[in-house]
Amino acid sequence: MAEVINMPRLSDTMEEGVVAKWLKKVGDEVSEGDILAEIETDKATMEFESFHSGVLLHVGLQEGETAPVDTLLAIIGEKGEDISGLLNEAKDASKPEEKASKNDESGTKSEKLAEVPEGVEIVTMPRLSDTMTEGTVATWLKKVGDKVTEGDILAEIETDKATMEFESFYAGTLLYVGIQEGGSAPVDALLAIIGPAGLDVTDIAKNYSTPGDAPKKEEATAAPEKTTEVKQESQTSSVDTQTDGRVFASPLAKKIAAEKGYNLSQIKGTGENGRIVKADVENFSPAAVSNEASQPAVAAYQPVGAEHFEEKANSQMRKTIAKRLGESKFTAPHYYLTIEISMDQAIASRQSINAIPDTKVSFNDMVIKAVAMALRKHPQVNTQWKDSVTRYNQHIHVGVAVAVEDGLVVPVLKFTDQLTLTQIGSQVKDLAGKARNKKLQPAEMEGSTFTVSNLGMFGIEEFTSIINQPNAAILSVGAIIEKPVVKEGQIVVGNQMKLTLACDHRTVDGATGAQFLQTLKLYLENPVTMLA
Repeated sequence: MAEVINMPRLSDTMEEGVVAKWLKKVGDEVSEGDILAEIETDKATMEFESFHSGVLLHVGLQEGETAPVDTLLAIIGEKGEDISGLLNEAKDASKPEEKASKNDESGTKSEKLAEVPEGVEIVTMPRLSDTMTEGTVATWLKKVGDKVTEGDILAEIETDKATMEFESFYAGTLLYVGIQEGGSAPVDALLAIIGPAGLDVTDIAKNYSTPGDAPKKEEATAAPEKTTEVKQESQTSSVDTQTDGRVFASPLAKKIAAEKGYNLSQIKGTGENGRIVKADVENFSPAAVSNEASQPAVAAYQPVGAEHFEEKANSQMRKTIAKRLGESKFTAPHYYLTIEISMDQAIASRQSINAIPDTKVSFNDMVIKAVAMALRKHPQVNTQWKDSVTRYNQHIHVGVAVAVEDGLVVPVLKFTDQLTLTQIGSQVKDLAGKARNKKLQPAEMEGSTFTVSNLGMFGIEEFTSIINQPNAAILSVGAIIEKPVVKEGQIVVGNQMKLTLACDHRTVDGATGAQFLQTLKLYLENPVTMLA
């Protein structure tokens, strides 16, 4: 019997996943324990193994596609087995949300869709960005009567962020276009109808309100493919100007000029056949016009160029970082304490330790060790705020922020206070390597009670960090800087480092945070105390 495999939850915070790579293809034999695919979660790219044996009969997501947890990922069964029932069940499972969404926005729309004949597909204005409320059809790449295959690009849609290609999810003939090029409409408005060739869909189209926005002539002017249309419009308007004195300008230029109180007859157009466009109004100076008669004209420098940008889809990791840090910053009342410490003794101690064969200890390792020992003396900093209780962690698990390609991850050193400096250095190196190669396991990133973030290696002298919830504090470590300091009444060169502690005021008060930093300072300025 065929088995349905859904998008797995590979971490405690995972809400959706991306199929980074399929290691099996439809038709391949699959044994229990075989790696089916590599799934990109919010924390890492992980191998996903099969718990079933059989033949891979269906793939629900292609490489690079994103879907929520529990979405159909694949079906495994016997060769030639009929899985149409399972596919229909998966399709039906997603329909209630779609219908509910459509009913929310148009009370009668679900009833009208029910009258659509079988084989006819209604295509609506898609939501191509998280902030998009309406879109403009920049270009149709298919025209009425054209054959459409699933995956063909139907049109280019201009959103509030970019002009994006919109592909068809259906196959058939393009029977109707609801929005002309340059026309705008809200998300979910009728965009097109696809179905069997020759079918009359006029009555079906009447069931949907038609946007009525006129094409944006300003955009038509800017698009090279509309040259013929623009020239015809320009010639007509040019005649109008000669016969009745009207000024030829784009609607957007007229709007801006009206807002600024400019007289369009004083503005020189740089568009086709002298047409006034947006840039002409924005660059216009009334003062220059009034002084023109008395002063010789001086051509103002006009920088020439085009604005460029590129949009890249946010990775699962990036989206989760944004969500978690936003939640932390806006729910936990942060405050910051900074202290400057002398690293002269730490430098000397590190040189002595690293002189031992096969031993390598970094300054960051020394900070982590000092943090773990200081947390043992100040348990209030090793807490977690919960609405009804404060959790006092008896164990000390220090998370170490590691920069990776898509953002940062926080591998965790378990029972850090029990580790030696060399053990800390070895574990940090191993975990950081896994993080950069996207090989960290969820268990290696869970359970931190305190976090250390170090940007000193980048020359950053001082910075603040956002608390890694549910921790109550995070330590920001700056660079070691040579600078003049006063010692025993004399100005000498010292090696100084700044530490900034961000605390959640709900559980860690200012005095508690200050005492923690004082203890940390004591350990780092006297490293021998960490070896006792």
